[in-house]
Amino acid sequence: MLIDFQQHYTPPELLKGEAGKVTVDLDHDGNPHYLLNPLLADLNSHIRVMDAAGIDAGVLSCGPGFDQPDLAICRTINDRMREAERAHPGRFIGLAHVPALKGAEAAAELKRCAVDLGFPGVVIASELQDQPLDADALRPFWKACADLDLYVFIHPLPRVIRWGRMDADDLGRMLGWEFSLMTAAVRLINCGLLDRLPNLRIQFSHFAGGIGRYLGRIRGFQQRDKWGTAALARHGRRPPKPFDHYLDHRLFYDIAGWAGPDHAAEWGAHWVQFGVQELSVSQLVFATDYPQAVREASEVAAYTAAVRALSAAGRALAEGANAEKLIPDLKRRLAARRPSTAEVNA
Repeated sequence: MLIDFQQHYTPPELLKGEAGKVTVDLDHDGNPHYLLNPLLADLNSHIRVMDAAGIDAGVLSCGPGFDQPDLAICRTINDRMREAERAHPGRFIGLAHVPALKGAEAAAELKRCAVDLGFPGVVIASELQDQPLDADALRPFWKACADLDLYVFIHPLPRVIRWGRMDADDLGRMLGWEFSLMTAAVRLINCGLLDRLPNLRIQFSHFAGGIGRYLGRIRGFQQRDKWGTAALARHGRRPPKPFDHYLDHRLFYDIAGWAGPDHAAEWGAHWVQFGVQELSVSQLVFATDYPQAVREASEVAAYTAAVRALSAAGRALAEGANAEKLIPDLKRRLAARRPSTAEVNA
């Protein structure tokens, strides 16, 4: 079974932009931060792409809900996710969207999504309302996720990092998003969250921003005494277990993160090749980032084939390795799938 752990869907009533045209949403300073793509609202296109690439099911998340403080909008997104599941049995798996910083509201909506809607996880941005993911205000959110056995998918924040040098060359999306993911991963490990909640499962998108390529530097600066930070409250934090324990056993990572759609097979496979060498294969899950990073059925199929051809690790990922670690009842969900037209005519 092949599960795509990162597909994006925006309900039509929430999709901005020009009809039939790919545009980009700008912040108040004119910086691009979210792609407005009509395919986001076209679930039939999702199905056609999955059928062409041999993808059994896609896990859906919604950009406007990554860092959404309005409970009513979150509930609309969640209801539309459930409608997508019902309209296409066994093909889509919805994730919850909640105002994570609003403890009581978030907990109630998480419970509705887990119990009434049957979602296996929740999605949040790598920063929330300019708060880091280890902020004290988020403790009730994390506990509710652990109590409900919901995994947490962390996607880059849907806006650019507020650093002045990101005001050109689309650097906010190109590099800033990935920097935000790496920052979130390091902070969540060092703050002790994973030790306080031993059953909490977290999936980072994009190999946690390509964190593997920076591990030599990260490991070095975790030596607080050497770098003079051991006695500093915020800068001397260290988890009780070795840093790599959390990377290798507590966090999960999807393999999306390359930028397409041109050269999908070549660039995507190159990105994945490095990722499987840098992080534990037991913690990786397959993902395409459709329809943002890649949009054409042929490109998604080429990327999937390229991942499968990489190595034994690539083949395992393209055959659903680790998927049930995040979605334990996956086989039951897939059993509801109706045969596609191509399968019926075969």
